[in-house]
Amino acid sequence: MSVVLNAPVATPVAVLAPRKPHITRARAPLTRTVSVRNELGETSEAQIPAERALTIYLDKKELVTLMTLGAEPEWLVLGFLRNQRLIDSVDQIESITVDWTLGEGEVGEPGVAAVKTRPDSDVVVQRSADRVVTTGCGQGSVFGDLMAHIDDIQLPAAQITQGQLLGLVNAIRLQETTYKSSGSVHGCALFQGEQMRMFVEDVGRHNAVDTIAGWMWLNDVSGQDKVFYTTGRLTSEMVIKSAQMGVPVVVSRSGITQMGLDVAKRLGLCAIGRATNKRFLCFSAPERLVWQPELTAH
Repeated sequence: MSVVLNAPVATPVAVLAPRKPHITRARAPLTRTVSVRNELGETSEAQIPAERALTIYLDKKELVTLMTLGAEPEWLVLGFLRNQRLIDSVDQIESITVDWTLGEGEVGEPGVAAVKTRPDSDVVVQRSADRVVTTGCGQGSVFGDLMAHIDDIQLPAAQITQGQLLGLVNAIRLQETTYKSSGSVHGCALFQGEQMRMFVEDVGRHNAVDTIAGWMWLNDVSGQDKVFYTTGRLTSEMVIKSAQMGVPVVVSRSGITQMGLDVAKRLGLCAIGRATNKRFLCFSAPERLVWQPELTAH
């Protein structure tokens, strides 16, 4: 996973409060150099994403194994726990400790993320997931029925201008990425207007959105005036996770699924797809987009 923070975040008092969890900042190489042969039989070197396994333990109970690049695994773990509705607040977590050395970041034994909750947190895991979530592209919800809670989500009455939309698409185009050097990864970003606040890449788009969610929750960053961008398709779960972050506008370089669209309409969330260069399709809540068609007129 590669992460870019392009704007400093004002540190509110709450971030420094003793109830915030202690987290490690484990690191792992994002790419690996391998020997390849091209169509002419010539040998050269190429970069590939360094996918690795990370097993999450919640209060010493094995939960799930995620496949990730591993640049900011603590944020990934926190976002995963929140988006799967295993925790209600970061205040319930005492610490998140990630150790890559157990598996040495290689294929085989996974790294470990040990999550310790506070004694008064009342976090109870009803069932564990004895499974591996591969790249996240078909992850689905491991815990709970997220659909059962979407009517509790109230999104803010926020808008984005067409000029800001074109600006953020251009910002993504100019962003230096692991994808450009090695391919095979998904990218997600959080924007405030045209300003990119955070950029994440991982082997699965679900990991990327969970990492952004973890970063937002840990740093008390509100989603009310933000836009979420992803290179992947907008499935129902991607839409729900964005809404759980309080983000009212989502943008995709790809398209949207039928269930993703149904959920977006139900939430009043603006879902924009096929966003490349100056072209895009607004699938839902067009009232959230301040239209400026003259910006794309030929």
